[in-house]
Amino acid sequence: MGSRFRGTEDEVRALSALINLARAAELMASHQSRNVADDGLTLSQFGVLETLHHLGPLSQKELSEKLLKTSGNMTMVVTNLEKRNLVSRERRKDDRRCNRVGLTARGRRLIRRVMPAVVKSITADMSRLTQAEQGQLRRLCRKLGKQEES
Repeated sequence: MGSRFRGTEDEVRALSALINLARAAELMASHQSRNVADDGLTLSQFGVLETLHHLGPLSQKELSEKLLKTSGNMTMVVTNLEKRNLVSRERRKDDRRCNRVGLTARGRRLIRRVMPAVVKSITADMSRLTQAEQGQLRRLCRKLGKQEES
């Protein structure tokens, strides 16, 4: 679906591209939400568990940066995971303002169980594209994502 915006050719093309990108991302996110909802997780909570599973314990600030979430949102997500005994927080001795977040044994078991279904769903969604197209999409998204750093 394109835009009915009437601007310059460059503006219409850019807006249409963004709309298509956002719709595709929302569709895939909705598929992933369904995958993790059965385990009582939100996508943000799943993102925290997955990040900690692959990178090990991180500060809440590092988690916020990696997942592109605000510090307030990250505090709420971590608090809810902590209530379910999926993560634990430990104050750093050298900086009491900083919490280190890590997976509990229960959190590790959950992410190991949930992750294969999520990966299978993502792979199915992405199979609409050829391998070359998936590589091209990855490169284009990285290029767009680096725009802020310039």
